[in-house]
Parts: sequence; structure tokens; C-alpha cells
Amino acid sequence: MTPPIAFVTRMSGDEEKQWLNVLQQSMPTERILSFRDLTQDERRLAEIAIVANPDPGDVAALPGISWIHSLWAGVERLVAELGAAAPPIVRLIDPELSRVMAEAVLAWTYYLQRDMPAYRKQQAECRWEPRRYRHPGEVTVGLLGLGVLGKAAAGRLMDAGFRVQSWSGSAATLPGVVHFTGEDGLNAVLSTSDIIVCLLPLTAETRGLLTKHRLGSMPRGASLINFARGAIVDTDGLIELLDSRHLDHAVLDVFTQEPLDKNCPLWRHPHITVLPHVSAPTNAVTAAKIVAQNIETWRSTGKLPVTVDRKRGY
Repeated sequence: MTPPIAFVTRMSGDEEKQWLNVLQQSMPTERILSFRDLTQDERRLAEIAIVANPDPGDVAALPGISWIHSLWAGVERLVAELGAAAPPIVRLIDPELSRVMAEAVLAWTYYLQRDMPAYRKQQAECRWEPRRYRHPGEVTVGLLGLGVLGKAAAGRLMDAGFRVQSWSGSAATLPGVVHFTGEDGLNAVLSTSDIIVCLLPLTAETRGLLTKHRLGSMPRGASLINFARGAIVDTDGLIELLDSRHLDHAVLDVFTQEPLDKNCPLWRHPHITVLPHVSAPTNAVTAAKIVAQNIETWRSTGKLPVTVDRKRGY
């Protein structure tokens, strides 16, 4: 009998059951069992773990696993908690996730380009005041991060007529996008973009990257969209720049603490839009198909998909 696949999560019981059903439907020849339902022998025999924010102790209780498949695209917490001795980790790379993220980037870029925050404020004040229309071609969007998600977002933005430039820690190419690297490149993108969209992974290099000083180098009236990780942005510095009106608005979907405490001042800040980490939710059906294909390939060829580079953190 083929060894079981361990499904290791900190989900609620009902949510875990829903995921198990979808995964099992995508892999009818496999036995996928919740970690909590595995016998001691099954825990010893399991060769693969599918995980979603797992308890590190549960993963450590699976001594025979050859590799770990994450259901999320972001793996910085997984890498940090499991440590260097953990088996190879495969993160989810799902075209549907890229499509949804690109959709969110375009939607909230439109939100800023069409002055929606200002119109919301005017409505609250019963103020009828049309604002000058800015054509997308007048707006430069700086993408921080030009990986799979960044390239998908850049394509949607360019199709909509926005001027797009990008920065990341390594060289990348995409037709129509001027790409920068290094400290000078970051300064160039920040200082010449009307809207900055952050899609960077959280690593040792990107943690705290967007300091108050760097954010202050953005043009007066520029805005920020953070769909990456909260720890990349100096939140206190951002608030100071919004209060002084150097920056116009921030759309924040990610935070160092989630969910936000009800007393957090970000909720009530007039120049911040708070989203509950919804820019690119994982689609269970498409994610399960990706996981199933990766497992089938490994079963038949012994070849792993691209695994996480632990030094880089993604």
C-alpha cells in the first residue's frame, strides 16, 4: 500500500475537512490524512507532507518525509519555524493565484488613479467637487518585486495603459518594463513613481526595506499599495508621511500582526485603506491540481518541483 500523505495544518476542523476533500478529489489514488488522524506507524511511513501554517512539532513528528508541499505562495514563516534541518519545501506556484493578484493590483491602482479616497471623503462632507481626470498614461507605477506575481501584475497594468517600472534584489526582464536593482535602483524607482506596489517576499534583506526615509523619497502626493508582507514597511514612518500629506494614501492588505487589533490606529486613519489580507486568496481547486501534478511527477520520476532556497527565503 502506498504510504499516506500527511496533511498538517492549524486550520479549524471544518476548514481542514474542506481542503482534505478537494485534495483527495484531485488525487484519488493517494491516501491523504489529517496529521491528527494518522497512527504512529502512518506518521513514520509518510513520505510527503502537504502543509498550511503547520505546527513545527507536528512536522517533526513525521521522520520519514522526503519533502513538504506548502499550500501558500508565501513561505517565510514556514522556513523560519521549520529550520534548516527540515526536508525540501515546495511553495505553491499557481497561475490562478497570479491572475487574482494581478487583478487586485489593477483594481486598487485604479482606486488611487481615479481618486476614490478623495471622493469618499467628499461624500462624507456632502461636497460636490469633480476632480481632474488622470489618464493611466500619466501615472507611473513602480512594482517592487518582479517574480511570478509581479510579472502578472505588470502585464495587467501595461494593458490598462499605465507606465510601469520595477525593482527587485536581482536582475529580471519583462518587455515594456524598465527594471532596476541595487540601492541606486530602488531610489530611482521610489523617487519617480506615482504609485508604489509592493509584492516582495519577506526575507532578511526586505524586512524593514521601506523605511520612512525611503518612503519620503517618493514624490509628494504619491501613494503606496502593500500586498506583500507588513514587516517590509515602516508603519510608523508611513503614518507620519501620510499625516504630513507628503504621501497621499496607502492601501494595506498585510500587517505584522493579523488580524489587526480593534484599537490599532490604522483602522481609523483617514488616508489608509485597510484590507483583511484578501488581495490573492488561494483557490482550493486550482491549488489542489497543482499539488497533485507535483506529487504525481515525483511518484513517477523522483523529480521534485523547484524547492525553496533557504538562504533567499523563497
